[in-house]
Amino acid sequence: MDRLTALTIFRRVAELKSFAEAGRKLGLSPAAISKNIAELEAHVGARLINRTTRRMALTEEGRLYLDHVTRGLDALAEADQALCPIKTSPSGTLRVNAPMTVTLTRLSSALPSFLAQFPDLSLELDLDDRRVDIVREGFDLAIRASDSLEDSSLIARKLAIMPHVLCAAPSYFEKRGTPETPSDLKALDHIRFSLSGHADTWEFKKSGHIERIAVDARYSVSSSLAVRDALRAGFGVSLMPRPYVEEDLEHGRLQSALEDWNTVETTLYAVYPSRRHIAPKTRAFLDFLIEAFN
Repeated sequence: MDRLTALTIFRRVAELKSFAEAGRKLGLSPAAISKNIAELEAHVGARLINRTTRRMALTEEGRLYLDHVTRGLDALAEADQALCPIKTSPSGTLRVNAPMTVTLTRLSSALPSFLAQFPDLSLELDLDDRRVDIVREGFDLAIRASDSLEDSSLIARKLAIMPHVLCAAPSYFEKRGTPETPSDLKALDHIRFSLSGHADTWEFKKSGHIERIAVDARYSVSSSLAVRDALRAGFGVSLMPRPYVEEDLEHGRLQSALEDWNTVETTLYAVYPSRRHIAPKTRAFLDFLIEAFN
């Protein structure tokens, strides 16, 4: 027995005082109406309706039960109606987790204009480079940077691919020499981004040849911005997503090396719990991300 269906049938029969008329209104056969009422009576352990071939009437138990059923079904209808504005336009609170550097370099300046489009929407943006459990921690969506996204029940939408570049301050290369092959990196000072998927090994490819360099760093840090600051200060070399250091390269604060070698790429994804019934607030933010990164 579908209890909600049976309760709806019981209410309609009681209101119309007719099994046949309730069946016509609900698009059900008389047999289906009778079956649902009988199963509902068996479930509650009481006779709810006295019926003969010519008339029907609620029992005392039926009248009491109908009062509660009516209030319950009305409350469910009100709950559905309360969601109607949320289902049709972005509103409520949107909770998003995102890596700090990606957000500060690519998104944060555009977020006020995004929010201006949706005055009923509030944004709680958690900037954290750690990998969060978005379902357990109650996030609607997360941005993830990954060399390879792990298997997951989450839905993932690719946003962008970030190539990496080996770089340092020009003054550092002047002092220690500009590397011409990956092997030359072994003699230089490494700055390690500890949350990277390639934190311990830098890989370079050229003409089918692969070289892997073990990262031996005096300075290991969990922020790409901190790595960039150390590079600017001439502390050493690091392998960085190019968008994070593009302006530094253009203005000469940093200098690239080994550009004739291919190295790792990091893919940015938007991940969220389900493709079904995606809330308008989440859909609106996903569309914003796709446009921002494109």
